[in-house]
Amino acid sequence: MAEALVETGKDISNVVKGNPSQYVKLNVGGSLHYTTIGTLTKHDNMLRAMFSGRMEVLTDSDGWILIDRSGKHFGSILNFLRDGAVPLPETKRELQELLAEAKYYCIEELEQECESLLGHFGDLRSDIVPICRVPLITSPREEQALISANNMKPVVKLLINRHNNKYSYTGASDDNLLKNIELFDKLSLRFSNRVLFIKDVIGSNEICCWTFYGHGKKIAEVCCTAIVYATDRKNTKVEFPEARIYEETLNCLLYENRTGPDQDLMQATSARGAVASYTSDDEEDRRNGGDGPVPPPPAQSSSRSTGLARLRASKNS
Repeated sequence: MAEALVETGKDISNVVKGNPSQYVKLNVGGSLHYTTIGTLTKHDNMLRAMFSGRMEVLTDSDGWILIDRSGKHFGSILNFLRDGAVPLPETKRELQELLAEAKYYCIEELEQECESLLGHFGDLRSDIVPICRVPLITSPREEQALISANNMKPVVKLLINRHNNKYSYTGASDDNLLKNIELFDKLSLRFSNRVLFIKDVIGSNEICCWTFYGHGKKIAEVCCTAIVYATDRKNTKVEFPEARIYEETLNCLLYENRTGPDQDLMQATSARGAVASYTSDDEEDRRNGGDGPVPPPPAQSSSRSTGLARLRASKNS
């Protein structure tokens, strides 16, 4: 058997016994871990008491043993039990968190190491934790490595390369370029704990482009540049489709869970028949032929007049 023998007590309380080489499944505050009974009972601590039959443990219907603690540092706890040593956190706050877990599980050696390092902190090491970190990538290889390493986390990439332009920019382009960068900064501050934001500074031939990833795959792209045809030359125009960028950022949050978004929900949100799609000013001008706004479609005015005729006819009758 791959799992340890579980003797049922009352309700979902169980007593776990088994050989040291047998594996158990642990759910520590939502963080899932596989390990052996030998690792958990290697040192004299609370985990040994839990997994040597001296204490009852709680299990769910799928056989996961539930431990009501934060799972943030449980990987470090397991590695310390396996190897007798573990790299300690670099910030005072995380070190205090690990110390609290070591005290809870009664792991004295790890507790002493954390306290010793905390005693040497003083003012020598900074305890300032950045609100968010935005990696800068310079090659497709770096980009793919970051996306693969965070395949269970949505990714938003902004490609900015102002110098990658063969033509001169239109008047509002520099302003819009800055607006795209400012929006990227705001979104990264707002969703940094849920989405990985990366910035590409020397990427492809694009000048300003947003790309959205879910489960390691590209799900959307918003290109913010267009070519404007003037009388005697071409110009490059940078646009700022703010609403579309917000929409795609919120859509990529649907890829936070393991199974991905519900397909019916995605179908409903992607049906944009009633929502006006984003069109640049120049594209509208080209469609209108430069002669002002396009009149409403004939079919629409015809149906409207037909409806009014019916109302008048029913009223007269």
